[in-house]
Amino acid sequence: MSLQLGDTAPDFTAETTEGKINFYDFLGDGWGVLFSHPADFTPVCTTELGKMASLQKEFEKRNTKILAVSVDPLDKHFGWQKDINETQKVHVEFPIVADEDRKVANLYGMLHPNVSSTFTVRSLFVIGDDKKIKLIITYPPSTGRNFAEVLRVIDSLQLTAKHNVSTPADWLNVEDVIIPAALSLEDANKKFPKGIREVNSYLRYTPQPEL
Repeated sequence: MSLQLGDTAPDFTAETTEGKINFYDFLGDGWGVLFSHPADFTPVCTTELGKMASLQKEFEKRNTKILAVSVDPLDKHFGWQKDINETQKVHVEFPIVADEDRKVANLYGMLHPNVSSTFTVRSLFVIGDDKKIKLIITYPPSTGRNFAEVLRVIDSLQLTAKHNVSTPADWLNVEDVIIPAALSLEDANKKFPKGIREVNSYLRYTPQPEL
């Protein structure tokens, strides 16, 4: 299954380290990050789950829940979770799905035969409060993910959805945003009272609306 941006995220029910969950019920009316791992007790994955555990409060500030997926069984997950907590000096509190039958992996297209016929690649999906897929990132097995970038993108997605603006390259959540080119200068001045910095007719900036 090939999912694309704007598609409805597939729902599922699965056993996890936090008990059986239904994905939609788990997300509730908030956002979510669903991310997969090739296997338990692998070094790069261990650092990734540790990093996510250390950032969980940051995701919670953004009304975003975390759910990890691996094709290994539940008992193995618990052993791995213990290792992650010890080696990364964290406490993993988000669920890890035991996807032995690869149901979730297949729903989300996490199996790439040219990489591995049995293990999931490092896929990550950001899902909005409307259950639509907002971001898809896939990393090769050898490269750990940058979760600060995931937080940055969620900041941008939530802000731009609310205020009808865009964010420039390398944008951070205290910086100016871009006004839509289709908006007239007159309407832009009404909509963005903090002021407009006009570079040219199609590139115009305004201060971050929520600061």
